[in-house]
Amino acid sequence: MPRPIKPRRISFVPEDTYFIPLGKPQCLLEEVQIKVEELEAMRLKDIENLSQEECAEKMQVSRQTFQLIIDAARRKMAEALTGGKAIRIQGGNYTLNICRFKCRVCGQEFNEIYEKEFNSCPKCQDSRLDCVGKDAFCPKRCRKKNSHED
Repeated sequence: MPRPIKPRRISFVPEDTYFIPLGKPQCLLEEVQIKVEELEAMRLKDIENLSQEECAEKMQVSRQTFQLIIDAARRKMAEALTGGKAIRIQGGNYTLNICRFKCRVCGQEFNEIYEKEFNSCPKCQDSRLDCVGKDAFCPKRCRKKNSHED
């Protein structure tokens, strides 16, 4: 029996999740689905220009697993671009590296990437913060964890 897939850590969720070739009617298009963690792998490697080892570390997977993820993503993107197919970004097995915080003093709510070192509210600079996000994962300040699976 194979091991269950461990959720991949991501720190970016795209606002735009559907792309279609210009001039093609949507009803006639074939679609390629890119998983959210596949997009994150491409973002880290191709946009952030990190090494494979750094990317794997950020996503908390092995280098081999990272290579499999990015290979799948690039293959799907090439298929969509060369075949005139729509691209849908959705699903996968990931967890967010983003926590939603609320300042106990001024009530300001804000998001922070959990790896980032911060100790205070961006508005009032007070350090009394609570993690309030339902999708939160912040090992430094809370124990909530939410894995998204499709």
